[in-house]
Amino acid sequence: MTYGHDTTTDEVLDGIDLSGRRALVTGASSGLGTETVRALAAKGCAVTFTARDLDKGQAVVDQVRAATGNDDVEMMSLELASMADVRRFADEYLARHSQMDMLINNAGIMACPQGTTQDGFELQFGTNHLGHFLMTVLIAPALLAADSSRIVALSSRAHHRSPMRFDDPWFSDGSYEKWTAYGQSKTANILFAVELQRRLAGQGVEAFAVHPGVIITELGRHLTEDDIAAATAAAPGGVLRTKTYEAGAATSVYAATAAELAGRGGCYLEDCGIAEVDETSSEHGVRPYALDTDSAERLWAMSVDLVGADLPG
Repeated sequence: MTYGHDTTTDEVLDGIDLSGRRALVTGASSGLGTETVRALAAKGCAVTFTARDLDKGQAVVDQVRAATGNDDVEMMSLELASMADVRRFADEYLARHSQMDMLINNAGIMACPQGTTQDGFELQFGTNHLGHFLMTVLIAPALLAADSSRIVALSSRAHHRSPMRFDDPWFSDGSYEKWTAYGQSKTANILFAVELQRRLAGQGVEAFAVHPGVIITELGRHLTEDDIAAATAAAPGGVLRTKTYEAGAATSVYAATAAELAGRGGCYLEDCGIAEVDETSSEHGVRPYALDTDSAERLWAMSVDLVGADLPG
């Protein structure tokens, strides 16, 4: 089957049985996260997902169980902007589950006003990258315990907006611009997958980064009318081509399950396929700086220093 922009989660998972497998999805109290959980659970996968709003999260548990008939769906609390809470979560998760087949780092914030996490990190980089970095390395024993496992980092085409600003990732020079900060965090998500792949591939774990597409979700809670108008004006023909939740979550699910991706870890995916490296297009592709192995290793070392944790071994 040929996949593309409008491919859905159910189409990606057609004919796949995920019984006996376990997934963790971050940030699934709404939008793409909820659809990712539903799609995996519908195929028999045991799914844990995280939420900050516990009432909304419980509603998703009830909704997915009713829709799929799969009762092995659970919610856990997680605040990625707090390193202490990430550590608490990792301890609790490993106490419940010794093995994991799929980790989908879906949670994130976008284009927010300047701020900091509870640990003083720039808010978008601290949440989108550092929170997921710490969680992933802490729960890596569960991924390594599986015969084979995959990590999926949700990035964005917004990585085109900025490479890693290694000299000043915090915008301490007063130059904070919300889209540049978001772009840096999304580049970091790709570089994280690149270095995870290098470090874990020989141990049965593969990592991918994905661009889900343009979807109207709560991720856009900070967008203004001017932001939306500017994005529309910049789109081909002045028309912003969006996706449904089912199509938006499809690339994540594809990265986590597709047999044809075996041995292709470290890639960046869009529209349920491997994206081409492109230095100029604003409509598709991955920038070379986001796949640069030296930058990936440098970001890893910086992240270890900042969060005080690394992969086991």
